Amino acid sequence: MKTPLPIIIAILIIGSGVVLTGCVQQQKPSGKTLEERAVEIVTELENKNYSGVYSHFNSSVTSQITMVQFEKLWNQQVLGVYGNITRIVRTRFANESGYHVVYVTCNFTKRDSMDIEIVFNNQDLVISLLAVPTTAVYIPPAYVNQSRFTETNVTVGSGEWALPGVLSVPTGTGPFPAVVLVQGSGPNDQDETIGPNKPFKDLAWGLASQGVVVLRYVKRTKQYPTQSLEISNFTVEDEVIDDAIAAVSVLNASPVVNHSQMFLLGHSLGGMLAPRIASQDHRLAGIIIMAGPTRPLEDLILEQTRYLANLSGTNESAQIASVERNVTKIKTLNFTDNELVFGAPPSYWRDLASYDPVATAETLHIPMLILQGLRDYQVTMEDFSRWNSTFGGDPLVTLKTYPSLNHLFIPGTGVPTNAEYLVEGHVAEQVVNDIATWILNH
Repeated sequence: MKTPLPIIIAILIIGSGVVLTGCVQQQKPSGKTLEERAVEIVTELENKNYSGVYSHFNSSVTSQITMVQFEKLWNQQVLGVYGNITRIVRTRFANESGYHVVYVTCNFTKRDSMDIEIVFNNQDLVISLLAVPTTAVYIPPAYVNQSRFTETNVTVGSGEWALPGVLSVPTGTGPFPAVVLVQGSGPNDQDETIGPNKPFKDLAWGLASQGVVVLRYVKRTKQYPTQSLEISNFTVEDEVIDDAIAAVSVLNASPVVNHSQMFLLGHSLGGMLAPRIASQDHRLAGIIIMAGPTRPLEDLILEQTRYLANLSGTNESAQIASVERNVTKIKTLNFTDNELVFGAPPSYWRDLASYDPVATAETLHIPMLILQGLRDYQVTMEDFSRWNSTFGGDPLVTLKTYPSLNHLFIPGTGVPTNAEYLVEGHVAEQVVNDIATWILNH
């Protein structure tokens, strides 16, 4: 059994993790419903039995974070903000995009009600654990004006890979410039939801408020997790590119869209692949790259592992050594046929080994907007410096950095960590304004 890369409370390798991850075959616990299992896990959290909680995690989680790291982040980012769990109120079971999810509503000493969201794989092992607001109501940022746009549901692609999408359309007669949003790695929804944050919804509503049509859609590995695993010779063409091109076709078929002003915005892995998408779809008038890596993904995974290990203040030498071994396999393309490395098959890494995002961007000769947050520890200024050194003097390319923004382009302070993604925020208004101005001027 293989499952998508988890987004868990203690590690978020957004845009530099890979889509799929393997897990060790383990027997299902018997005689308990998933809601009973979830209550058992939350009771262990209430009693601060972190080793007990950790024992419920799938190996795709434990291979990325130690029990000590999990305990530290839970104490800092949940107990430190909401206080201790005082009572389990109720449970709610849901099937979401092929996964079994249990919401355990709890009272905390500093907040009346929060949900512990626990996602189980088909072996009843935990692949995601988050503290989320009980009423998960999206509160728009101040720069959104909902009277200036409407939204309709659309379908991206067709047949076995048809994906649900949302089209945000400014009020008025149009036609309007338009942009497709392409997520980072992992099984993302259309809002690129990370904990309480929805950066793609911020972008869509913010840009639509300023006269830009925006299309966002559920990623294939989110909508079809099991079917995606069965794709032979899986690459980023299957994960990202085919569906992004299908999304451009949706814009191209819309009468409200100015077909000479269709753009693509890629975040993280989506930003890395934006030049490759544009090289295959000449309908695009330009691309926007937000935190786009220029180095190989395996290098970023190793860098992030070392960074987080250093922050934890604990000895993570075994974990780092394991990542280093996997990086060597990718660098040498030394795989067995069915081996998964960082959750992806050999075909995935062989394909990326031949792709250079900067070199591909140099062949495009279309306008590009390249943005980078200086507090981003995942895709860093080392990546941005290559974009800058290559395109710094190019009149078709605009490059900009933001001192206080993290990988999600949400403001923050202090030393950047993965835990801050669990703090509710919004994409900075300046970023939305810069993107809207650039699109409208092109």
